[in-house]
Amino acid sequence: MNIGSFSVGTPVALAPMAGITDKPFRILCRSFGAGWAVGEMLASDPSLRHTAKTLRRSDFSGEDGVAAVQIVGSSPEVMAEAARYNVSLGAQVIDINMGCPVKKVSNVLAGSALLKDEPLVGRILEAVVKAVDVPVTLKTRLGWDGDSKNLPTVAKMAEDAGIAAIAVHGRTREQMYRGEAEYGLIAEVKGRLNIPLWVNGDIDSPQKAAAVLKQTGADGVMIGRAAQGQPWLFADVAHYLQYGSLPPPLPFQTASATVLRHLSAMYEFYGETAGVRIARKHIGWYAAALPQGETVRQTANRAGSAAEQYGAVAAFLAKLAEDTVFWPCRYREAV
Repeated sequence: MNIGSFSVGTPVALAPMAGITDKPFRILCRSFGAGWAVGEMLASDPSLRHTAKTLRRSDFSGEDGVAAVQIVGSSPEVMAEAARYNVSLGAQVIDINMGCPVKKVSNVLAGSALLKDEPLVGRILEAVVKAVDVPVTLKTRLGWDGDSKNLPTVAKMAEDAGIAAIAVHGRTREQMYRGEAEYGLIAEVKGRLNIPLWVNGDIDSPQKAAAVLKQTGADGVMIGRAAQGQPWLFADVAHYLQYGSLPPPLPFQTASATVLRHLSAMYEFYGETAGVRIARKHIGWYAAALPQGETVRQTANRAGSAAEQYGAVAAFLAKLAEDTVFWPCRYREAV
Protein backbone atom coordinates (compact mmCIF):
# COMPACT_ATOMS: atom_id res chain seq x y z
CA MET A 1 0.00 0.00 0.00
CA ASN A 2 1.23 3.49 -0.86
CA ILE A 3 0.00 6.62 0.89
CA GLY A 4 1.35 9.47 -1.15
CA SER A 5 5.06 8.81 -1.50
CA PHE A 6 5.12 6.58 1.60
CA SER A 7 5.11 2.82 1.25
CA VAL A 8 3.37 0.85 4.00
CA GLY A 9 5.25 -2.41 4.35
CA THR A 10 2.80 -4.12 6.70
CA PRO A 11 -0.92 -3.44 6.08
CA VAL A 12 -1.71 -3.29 9.79
CA ALA A 13 -2.21 0.12 11.41
CA LEU A 14 -2.65 1.48 14.91
CA ALA A 15 -5.81 3.60 14.97
CA PRO A 16 -5.60 7.07 16.53
CA MET A 17 -7.15 7.11 20.00
CA ALA A 18 -7.10 10.20 22.20
CA GLY A 19 -5.39 9.54 25.51
CA ILE A 20 -4.00 6.21 24.31
CA THR A 21 -1.93 6.38 21.14
CA ASP A 22 0.72 8.63 22.63
CA LYS A 23 4.38 8.41 21.67
CA PRO A 24 5.26 5.59 24.11
CA PHE A 25 2.39 3.44 22.84
CA ARG A 26 3.06 4.19 19.16
CA ILE A 27 6.71 3.22 19.57
CA LEU A 28 5.67 0.02 21.35
CA CYS A 29 3.13 -0.98 18.68
CA ARG A 30 5.60 -0.23 15.89
CA SER A 31 8.16 -2.46 17.62
CA PHE A 32 5.67 -5.30 17.21
CA GLY A 33 5.13 -4.62 13.53
CA ALA A 34 2.45 -1.96 13.18
CA GLY A 35 3.12 -0.63 9.70
CA TRP A 36 1.32 2.67 10.23
CA ALA A 37 0.43 4.70 13.30
CA VAL A 38 -1.51 7.96 13.58
CA GLY A 39 -1.04 10.21 16.59
CA GLU A 40 -3.71 11.42 18.99
CA MET A 41 -6.06 14.02 17.56
CA LEU A 42 -5.03 17.67 17.87
CA ALA A 43 -7.54 20.51 18.06
CA SER A 44 -7.22 22.90 15.13
CA ASP A 45 -7.89 25.88 17.44
CA PRO A 46 -4.64 27.89 17.43
CA SER A 47 -5.22 29.07 21.01
CA LEU A 48 -4.55 25.49 22.19
CA ARG A 49 -1.24 25.00 20.40
CA HIS A 50 0.97 25.62 23.39
CA THR A 51 -0.89 23.71 26.09
CA ALA A 52 0.98 20.86 27.76
CA LYS A 53 -1.44 18.34 26.26
CA THR A 54 -1.00 19.60 22.71
CA LEU A 55 2.78 19.81 23.01
CA ARG A 56 2.96 16.20 24.17
CA ARG A 57 0.59 15.04 21.44
CA SER A 58 2.72 16.88 18.87
CA ASP A 59 5.92 15.15 19.97
CA PHE A 60 7.19 12.71 17.33
CA SER A 61 10.88 13.20 18.12
CA GLY A 62 13.01 10.08 18.05
CA GLU A 63 10.14 8.03 16.65
CA ASP A 64 10.55 5.62 13.75
CA GLY A 65 7.99 5.58 10.99
CA VAL A 66 5.95 8.28 9.28
CA ALA A 67 4.78 11.14 11.50
CA ALA A 68 1.02 11.19 10.84
CA VAL A 69 -0.75 13.97 12.73
CA GLN A 70 -4.53 13.96 13.11
CA ILE A 71 -6.39 17.27 13.31
CA VAL A 72 -9.98 17.92 14.33
CA GLY A 73 -12.20 20.94 13.82
CA SER A 74 -15.12 22.39 11.87
CA SER A 75 -13.75 25.42 10.01
CA PRO A 76 -12.10 24.82 6.62
CA GLU A 77 -9.84 27.84 7.05
CA VAL A 78 -8.79 26.94 10.60
CA MET A 79 -8.25 23.30 9.66
CA ALA A 80 -6.11 24.36 6.69
CA GLU A 81 -3.98 26.59 8.91
CA ALA A 82 -3.65 23.79 11.48
CA ALA A 83 -2.42 21.50 8.72
CA ARG A 84 0.18 24.04 7.60
CA TYR A 85 1.30 24.63 11.19
CA ASN A 86 1.76 20.92 11.95
CA VAL A 87 3.67 20.36 8.71
CA SER A 88 5.98 23.21 9.73
CA LEU A 89 6.67 21.23 12.92
CA GLY A 90 7.55 18.08 10.99
CA ALA A 91 4.26 16.31 10.27
CA GLN A 92 4.71 14.10 7.20
CA VAL A 93 1.01 13.23 6.83
CA ILE A 94 -2.10 15.11 7.94
CA ASP A 95 -5.09 12.99 8.96
CA ILE A 96 -8.53 14.61 9.16
CA ASN A 97 -10.79 13.39 11.95
CA MET A 98 -14.38 12.87 10.83
CA GLY A 99 -14.95 9.84 13.00
CA CYS A 100 -14.64 10.78 16.67
CA PRO A 101 -18.05 10.15 18.29
CA VAL A 102 -17.52 11.70 21.74
CA LYS A 103 -19.91 14.48 22.70
CA LYS A 104 -17.34 17.19 23.42
CA VAL A 105 -16.17 16.84 19.81
CA SER A 106 -19.45 16.21 17.99
CA ASN A 107 -21.29 18.89 19.96
CA VAL A 108 -19.13 21.54 18.27
CA LEU A 109 -19.81 20.07 14.83
CA ALA A 110 -16.43 18.35 14.60
CA GLY A 111 -15.36 14.72 14.27
CA SER A 112 -18.23 12.47 13.20
CA ALA A 113 -20.74 15.34 13.48
CA LEU A 114 -19.35 16.73 10.22
CA LEU A 115 -21.03 13.82 8.44
CA LYS A 116 -24.34 15.64 8.89
CA ASP A 117 -23.11 18.50 6.66
CA GLU A 118 -21.77 17.14 3.37
CA PRO A 119 -21.02 20.57 1.82
CA LEU A 120 -18.89 21.41 4.87
CA VAL A 121 -17.14 18.05 4.57
CA GLY A 122 -16.22 18.92 0.99
CA ARG A 123 -14.92 22.36 1.89
CA ILE A 124 -12.74 20.99 4.71
CA LEU A 125 -11.30 18.24 2.54
CA GLU A 126 -10.44 20.61 -0.28
CA ALA A 127 -9.03 23.30 2.02
CA VAL A 128 -6.70 20.96 3.88
CA VAL A 129 -5.45 19.17 0.76
CA LYS A 130 -4.69 22.48 -0.93
CA ALA A 131 -2.98 23.88 2.16
CA VAL A 132 -0.10 21.40 2.38
CA ASP A 133 2.31 19.49 0.16
CA VAL A 134 2.17 16.29 2.23
CA PRO A 135 -0.39 13.48 1.88
CA VAL A 136 -3.74 14.10 3.59
CA THR A 137 -5.79 11.15 4.83
CA LEU A 138 -9.29 10.84 6.29
CA LYS A 139 -10.68 8.87 9.24
CA THR A 140 -14.46 8.52 9.20
CA ARG A 141 -17.48 6.32 9.93
CA LEU A 142 -20.42 4.84 8.01
CA GLY A 143 -22.46 7.96 8.69
CA TRP A 144 -24.17 9.85 11.48
CA ASP A 145 -26.90 7.29 12.16
CA GLY A 146 -28.67 4.31 10.64
CA ASP A 147 -30.82 6.51 8.42
CA SER A 148 -27.90 8.48 6.98
CA LYS A 149 -25.08 6.13 6.10
CA ASN A 150 -23.48 8.50 3.64
CA LEU A 151 -20.04 6.88 3.48
CA PRO A 152 -20.28 6.38 -0.33
CA THR A 153 -20.80 10.11 -0.83
CA VAL A 154 -18.09 11.14 1.65
CA ALA A 155 -15.57 8.67 0.22
CA LYS A 156 -16.17 9.92 -3.32
CA MET A 157 -15.78 13.51 -2.14
CA ALA A 158 -12.54 12.55 -0.42
CA GLU A 159 -11.08 10.92 -3.51
CA ASP A 160 -12.12 13.86 -5.71
CA ALA A 161 -10.52 16.31 -3.26
CA GLY A 162 -7.18 14.52 -3.42
CA ILE A 163 -7.28 12.58 -0.16
CA ALA A 164 -4.47 9.99 -0.25
CA ALA A 165 -6.16 7.26 1.83
CA ILE A 166 -9.29 6.75 3.88
CA ALA A 167 -9.88 4.77 7.08
CA VAL A 168 -13.43 3.72 7.91
CA HIS A 169 -14.81 2.55 11.24
CA GLY A 170 -17.70 0.19 10.61
CA ARG A 171 -20.21 1.94 12.84
CA THR A 172 -22.27 5.13 12.71
CA ARG A 173 -21.73 7.93 15.21
CA GLU A 174 -25.07 7.03 16.82
CA GLN A 175 -23.69 3.57 17.65
CA MET A 176 -20.57 4.97 19.32
CA TYR A 177 -18.80 1.65 20.07
CA ARG A 178 -21.94 -0.36 20.77
CA GLY A 179 -23.14 -3.37 18.80
CA GLU A 180 -21.02 -4.98 16.12
CA ALA A 181 -19.12 -3.25 13.36
CA GLU A 182 -20.57 -3.69 9.87
CA TYR A 183 -18.40 -4.14 6.81
CA GLY A 184 -20.82 -4.51 3.89
CA LEU A 185 -20.96 -0.82 3.03
CA ILE A 186 -17.19 -0.57 3.37
CA ALA A 187 -16.80 -3.37 0.83
CA GLU A 188 -19.16 -1.55 -1.51
CA VAL A 189 -17.20 1.69 -1.20
CA LYS A 190 -13.84 -0.01 -1.60
CA GLY A 191 -15.02 -1.44 -4.91
CA ARG A 192 -15.53 2.10 -6.23
CA LEU A 193 -12.40 3.80 -4.87
CA ASN A 194 -8.99 4.17 -6.46
CA ILE A 195 -7.28 5.21 -3.22
CA PRO A 196 -6.21 2.93 -0.35
CA LEU A 197 -8.77 2.09 2.31
CA TRP A 198 -8.15 0.95 5.89
CA VAL A 199 -10.98 -0.99 7.51
CA ASN A 200 -11.46 -0.41 11.25
CA GLY A 201 -13.78 -1.64 13.97
CA ASP A 202 -13.91 -4.85 16.06
CA ILE A 203 -10.74 -6.28 14.53
CA ASP A 204 -9.58 -8.08 17.65
CA SER A 205 -7.70 -11.12 16.37
CA PRO A 206 -5.54 -12.23 13.44
CA GLN A 207 -8.35 -14.48 12.27
CA LYS A 208 -10.84 -11.59 12.29
CA ALA A 209 -8.36 -9.36 10.45
CA ALA A 210 -8.00 -11.88 7.64
CA ALA A 211 -11.75 -12.43 7.42
CA VAL A 212 -12.54 -8.71 7.27
CA LEU A 213 -9.90 -8.07 4.63
CA LYS A 214 -11.37 -10.86 2.54
CA GLN A 215 -14.91 -9.55 2.98
CA THR A 216 -14.14 -5.91 2.23
CA GLY A 217 -11.22 -6.04 -0.17
CA ALA A 218 -9.64 -3.30 1.96
CA ASP A 219 -5.95 -2.56 1.59
CA GLY A 220 -5.23 -2.93 5.28
CA VAL A 221 -6.70 -3.26 8.77
CA MET A 222 -6.62 -0.54 11.40
CA ILE A 223 -6.70 -1.74 14.99
CA GLY A 224 -7.71 0.39 17.96
CA ARG A 225 -9.17 -0.86 21.22
CA ALA A 226 -8.03 -4.46 20.68
CA ALA A 227 -4.41 -3.31 20.96
CA GLN A 228 -4.94 -2.07 24.50
CA GLY A 229 -3.12 -4.48 26.78
CA GLN A 230 -1.74 -6.53 23.90
CA PRO A 231 0.47 -4.48 21.56
CA TRP A 232 1.92 -7.77 20.29
CA LEU A 233 -1.37 -8.27 18.45
CA PHE A 234 0.21 -6.43 15.51
CA ALA A 235 2.93 -9.07 15.16
CA ASP A 236 0.38 -11.88 15.27
CA VAL A 237 -1.86 -10.19 12.68
CA ALA A 238 1.02 -9.48 10.34
CA HIS A 239 2.23 -13.09 10.56
CA TYR A 240 -1.27 -14.50 10.03
CA LEU A 241 -1.90 -12.32 6.97
CA GLN A 242 1.39 -13.43 5.45
CA TYR A 243 1.37 -17.12 6.32
CA GLY A 244 -2.22 -18.01 7.22
CA SER A 245 -1.23 -19.25 10.66
CA LEU A 246 -0.40 -17.86 14.07
CA PRO A 247 3.26 -17.45 15.06
CA PRO A 248 4.57 -19.18 18.20
CA PRO A 249 2.92 -17.80 21.36
CA LEU A 250 4.59 -14.94 23.18
CA PRO A 251 6.73 -16.11 26.12
CA PHE A 252 5.48 -14.75 29.41
CA GLN A 253 8.88 -13.29 30.22
CA THR A 254 8.97 -11.40 26.91
CA ALA A 255 5.50 -9.96 27.46
CA SER A 256 6.37 -9.02 31.06
CA ALA A 257 9.48 -7.17 29.91
CA THR A 258 7.33 -5.33 27.35
CA VAL A 259 4.86 -4.21 30.03
CA LEU A 260 7.63 -2.93 32.28
CA ARG A 261 9.33 -1.17 29.38
CA HIS A 262 6.04 0.53 28.56
CA LEU A 263 5.65 1.73 32.16
CA SER A 264 9.16 3.17 32.18
CA ALA A 265 8.51 4.95 28.89
CA MET A 266 5.35 6.57 30.24
CA TYR A 267 7.10 7.79 33.40
CA GLU A 268 9.86 9.30 31.28
CA PHE A 269 7.52 10.89 28.74
CA TYR A 270 4.94 12.37 31.14
CA GLY A 271 6.94 12.80 34.32
CA GLU A 272 6.22 10.93 37.53
CA THR A 273 2.89 12.40 38.59
CA ALA A 274 1.13 12.24 35.21
CA GLY A 275 2.99 9.07 34.25
CA VAL A 276 1.70 7.15 37.25
CA ARG A 277 -1.84 8.33 36.57
CA ILE A 278 -1.78 7.53 32.85
CA ALA A 279 -0.13 4.16 33.42
CA ARG A 280 -3.08 2.99 35.51
CA LYS A 281 -5.36 2.34 32.56
CA HIS A 282 -2.65 0.48 30.64
CA ILE A 283 -1.89 -1.68 33.68
CA GLY A 284 -5.58 -2.50 33.91
CA TRP A 285 -5.65 -3.59 30.27
CA TYR A 286 -2.54 -5.74 30.63
CA ALA A 287 -3.78 -7.26 33.87
CA ALA A 288 -7.21 -8.15 32.46
CA ALA A 289 -5.73 -11.20 30.74
CA LEU A 290 -3.98 -12.48 33.85
CA PRO A 291 -5.13 -14.53 36.86
CA GLN A 292 -5.56 -12.26 39.90
CA GLY A 293 -5.10 -9.34 37.54
CA GLU A 294 -7.67 -7.26 39.40
CA THR A 295 -5.46 -7.40 42.49
CA VAL A 296 -2.46 -5.82 40.82
CA ARG A 297 -4.69 -3.28 39.07
CA GLN A 298 -6.03 -2.06 42.40
CA THR A 299 -2.54 -2.00 43.93
CA ALA A 300 -1.18 -0.01 40.99
CA ASN A 301 -4.05 2.46 41.23
CA ARG A 302 -3.20 3.14 44.88
CA ALA A 303 0.52 3.61 44.23
CA GLY A 304 1.79 7.08 45.06
CA SER A 305 5.03 7.00 43.08
CA ALA A 306 6.47 5.55 39.90
CA ALA A 307 8.81 3.32 41.90
CA GLU A 308 5.94 1.92 43.97
CA GLN A 309 3.72 1.32 40.95
CA TYR A 310 6.48 -0.21 38.85
CA GLY A 311 7.61 -2.39 41.75
CA ALA A 312 4.11 -3.73 42.36
CA VAL A 313 3.64 -4.70 38.73
CA ALA A 314 7.15 -6.17 38.45
CA ALA A 315 6.68 -8.29 41.57
CA PHE A 316 3.29 -9.52 40.39
CA LEU A 317 4.66 -10.52 36.99
CA ALA A 318 7.72 -12.17 38.51
CA LYS A 319 5.49 -14.29 40.73
CA LEU A 320 3.30 -15.37 37.80
CA ALA A 321 6.39 -16.18 35.73
CA GLU A 322 7.26 -18.98 38.14
CA ASP A 323 4.59 -21.21 36.64
CA THR A 324 3.39 -19.37 33.50
CA VAL A 325 5.12 -20.12 30.20
CA PHE A 326 3.11 -17.99 27.77
CA TRP A 327 1.12 -14.78 28.10
CA PRO A 328 -2.62 -15.69 28.01
CA CYS A 329 -4.26 -14.94 24.68
CA ARG A 330 -7.97 -15.31 23.94
CA TYR A 331 -7.68 -15.79 20.18
CA ARG A 332 -5.13 -18.54 20.64
CA GLU A 333 -7.33 -20.41 23.07
CA ALA A 334 -10.09 -20.48 20.45
CA VAL A 335 -7.88 -22.28 17.89
